[in-house]
Amino acid sequence: MLIAIRIKGMIDVEKKIADALDRIRLRRKYVAVLMEDNPDNRKVLSNVRNFVSYGIISKEMAEKLIRERGKSTENKKIDAKKIVEDLEKKSLEELGLKPFFRLHPPRGGIESKKHAGVGKGVLGENKEINKLLERML
Repeated sequence: MLIAIRIKGMIDVEKKIADALDRIRLRRKYVAVLMEDNPDNRKVLSNVRNFVSYGIISKEMAEKLIRERGKSTENKKIDAKKIVEDLEKKSLEELGLKPFFRLHPPRGGIESKKHAGVGKGVLGENKEINKLLERML
C-alpha cells in the first residue's frame, strides 16, 4: 500500500500536473491518499514527484491514520483495524470512508522541500514516509 502526501501548494502548477493531482485527489496542501502499489500508480506519482512525498506505508501507520483522520461518509463509527484488513479487496469509498485524509502541517516543520535523499528533503519517493506521517497526525 502506498501513501501520497501533497507537500507543495497550488501556485504556478502546470495544467497537466494539476490534472494529475486532481485525478488522484490531492487537491490541496497536506492531504494524503492511499493507493495500491502497482506500476500505473507509480508512474503517476513519478510524474508529480515535485509536489508530493510518497512511499510504502506500514499497516500500523495506516490503522493510526484511519483511526485519527478518517471521515465516514455516513457519520458512522470507524473500526480502523477492520478497514485496514479489508483495504486489500475494496476501496475506501466502498468501505464507507472519504478517499482522502486531511493532515496537520508537520510538527517540527519541513527542513527542505528538496527531493528525498538530497539533504533533508521530503519530496519524491520517501523511505521515511512513516516518520513524516507520524508528525502530521
